[in-house]
Amino acid sequence: MTSTPTDRTTAPAYPFGGAEELRLDPRFAQLRADAPVSRVRLPYGGEAWLAVRYDDVRTVLSDARFSRAAIVGADVPRSRPEIDHFAGSILNMDPPEHTRLRRLVARAFTARRVEALRPRAAELTAELLAGMRAAGPPADLVEHLAVPLPVTIICELLGVPVADRAIFRAGADAALSTTSRTPEERAAARDDMVAYMAQLIAQRRAEPTDDLLGALVLARDEEDRLSEAELIGLGIGILIAGHETTMNHIGNFTYRVLTTPGARDAVLADPATAVEELLRHTPLGAGSGFVRIATEDVELGGATVHAGDAVLVAVHSANRDAAVFADPDELRLDRSPNPHVGFGHGFHHCLGAQLARMELQEALSALLRGFPTLALAVDPVELPWRAGNLVRGLERLPVSW
Repeated sequence: MTSTPTDRTTAPAYPFGGAEELRLDPRFAQLRADAPVSRVRLPYGGEAWLAVRYDDVRTVLSDARFSRAAIVGADVPRSRPEIDHFAGSILNMDPPEHTRLRRLVARAFTARRVEALRPRAAELTAELLAGMRAAGPPADLVEHLAVPLPVTIICELLGVPVADRAIFRAGADAALSTTSRTPEERAAARDDMVAYMAQLIAQRRAEPTDDLLGALVLARDEEDRLSEAELIGLGIGILIAGHETTMNHIGNFTYRVLTTPGARDAVLADPATAVEELLRHTPLGAGSGFVRIATEDVELGGATVHAGDAVLVAVHSANRDAAVFADPDELRLDRSPNPHVGFGHGFHHCLGAQLARMELQEALSALLRGFPTLALAVDPVELPWRAGNLVRGLERLPVSW
């Protein structure tokens, strides 16, 4: 990576804080004001540029001069020691290869298709909350709702047995860990996930199905639209991304609502608008997502990013940019319009954004309607937050009613 001697001696360590709890480090606000594109030093791979303002973040996410494919096999700045960026992953592709794979699954996640899934999400949510009520307070909302709802929905959509949850949850935990798993544990879990997905694909070949995985197998075998490695990587990516974000945010958002005066009524009055504001205001990542490599010199936020430089974006900081959001540090659950970048922007905008929105709306509204006296069962300082991970979320969320 290109940098000057001054950069190397002054670049602060990044990420600034861990994934615990939902507070943003005050250094993001300082950088937005004074150094919107600056150098940071990651635990492995050296330094990168960090963009923290809304406009600069959107530029990096949508400008083809910032490449994901260029990281494959490279010793880029990162939070973990291993170099595990693989060419077969849609996350590590640029157009047109990225576009080719994205088109294979995009139709399953359109707003119309997602709305067709809403009745099933509402039915499942009701069943899960009935189970929580039967278990009696205090109950762990993570166990009873946050995990099983998005896991079941993505399993049914993709065509994966919900009974196999332990296998892919272990894979997801490993994929998103930094210090909570060793490199050897992450490698073993990744190998298990590859073997598991290969087994499911073999089953589809023996007995074709009409689920999303079955459609992808046909696209591979009959239409030659993706390689075997791409097929396996796409299946794993959909399975993990299809539940991990929503799972964590069901807990995060419930915590926010239960600890914010007036939030319960605002969510029930307009769940869709409230969820958008919770997505804007609640940070999910502990760091700044996926690194990109500049393919040519680019002027960005008053800095010159040279060809070969690594660039990171702080989406959670962009969502607090006062140039775009009035009183950005306030949680305003009736905020509209709300052009947040919680699901990214540009080529790699989250495929499952509409699905996540729908599940979060259904989960929160049904929870608050069904349990009007819902409250935390422990003091907030006693809540166990996931540590050593790339995302923020609760290990458990004890609630009473």
